[in-house]
Amino acid sequence: MSLASVFNIAGSGMSAQTTRLNTVASNIANAETVSSSIDQTYRARHPVFATMLQGQQAGDSGSLFQDQDSAGQGVQVTGVVEDQSDLEARYEPNHPAANKDGYVYYPNVNVVEEMADMISASRSFQTNAELMNTAKTMMQKVLTLGQ
Repeated sequence: MSLASVFNIAGSGMSAQTTRLNTVASNIANAETVSSSIDQTYRARHPVFATMLQGQQAGDSGSLFQDQDSAGQGVQVTGVVEDQSDLEARYEPNHPAANKDGYVYYPNVNVVEEMADMISASRSFQTNAELMNTAKTMMQKVLTLGQ
């Protein structure tokens, strides 16, 4: 793995954390939206990440641990899934969005968990940015070795 590939790996991490921050922002923005039916109520969304592995070299390496021998090339977002946990039904017959039984449905968004997830994503993004700066500094030092 070359030092230049560090930029691709850190960049993919930053992109993944940006997606994570966007889904957290969407969840928090919709935390207090209500609906009169379960089908129309907003559900919390969460990104799904997967490791991008280096392609296998031609031929069989003969290793018993061939799957574990692959080095990571970064992370990719494979999709965004909806949380299938139960929605919160509240009896509020005077609410304009109440159904015929007087219930309104609130999203399954836990704002405290979303804030913690936002802090984690922000710090992960920051770590990847610092990693890129460190790699840049190392490459600049390599260029000055011959002087």
